[in-house]
Amino acid sequence: MTSTLTLSSRETYRDLLVQAMPADDRLVCLDSDTGLFLGQDFGTAAARYVNLGIAEQNLLGTAAGLARCGRIPFVNTMATFASTRALESVKIDLAYANLPVRIAATHGGLSAGNLGPTHHSLEDLAIMRLLPNMTVLVPAQASATVELFEQCLDLPGPVYLRLGRSATPDLPVDAPPIRIGQAQPLRDGDDLLLVACGPYPVLLALQAAESLAAAGIEAAVLNMHTVKPLDEAALTATGAPVVTVEEHWRSGGLGSAVAEALGETGRRVLRVGVADRFVSMAGDQQFLLEQAGVTVEAIQSAALRALKR
Repeated sequence: MTSTLTLSSRETYRDLLVQAMPADDRLVCLDSDTGLFLGQDFGTAAARYVNLGIAEQNLLGTAAGLARCGRIPFVNTMATFASTRALESVKIDLAYANLPVRIAATHGGLSAGNLGPTHHSLEDLAIMRLLPNMTVLVPAQASATVELFEQCLDLPGPVYLRLGRSATPDLPVDAPPIRIGQAQPLRDGDDLLLVACGPYPVLLALQAAESLAAAGIEAAVLNMHTVKPLDEAALTATGAPVVTVEEHWRSGGLGSAVAEALGETGRRVLRVGVADRFVSMAGDQQFLLEQAGVTVEAIQSAALRALKR
């Protein structure tokens, strides 16, 4: 995978929130020692920045209280801690109450790299998409973070926004604008449907589609940036076999959501994701993805198997 790294979705989000806070009195930033913010960054809105330290349950509970008072809290923590350590608060305080809290979950997938399995987040999409009222968003490039941030401001319920840690490549295509709840078509094709979410999985799906085209197989590619609510209409617009690609354990995430949606249609769905094991080695995000088996070659292999019924 050789692409030029551009911007970090995490830092793009930070800059967006810093700009938006002074102009919108509803917004509150709750931090957990992420190092992303300094209070003075927010200028006249500095009083609406609160660092509660590494205490995720308290963070989510506080956000719920503020949302009850008419605020729109942005909660900042690492993805794995938001989805596991603070799960009870996310479930009861936010999802059950259907409150407009935005969870900005950084270090999604394997982007924590060298920090190891304690900081890898390969379960978060499964957990968050199971919760009623939750919207689950996964931008595939920095510019998509901008679009999803702006559109999620006025959603009525909680939002989980999965962000990477470091810079990732921009997608090498001119794509139509992103709309929450609508898959973004990146490539046309009648033989196969590749459905991916997140920066590297979407990029790998596009690269695999190019390779398959050279072999006479035309694959469409969908960027499923909204894992919940899932755009089932986009999935059923074609009858082609499906291969999903994600930076997540194969169980429970995007692949499972697509398989559930198409389970009664007879469509074949194969999933490319991280196998049922921890990724217990050091390395950067791309290296760990390769070691975990999320590669162009794995997508091509799954595509050929999907076409052999």
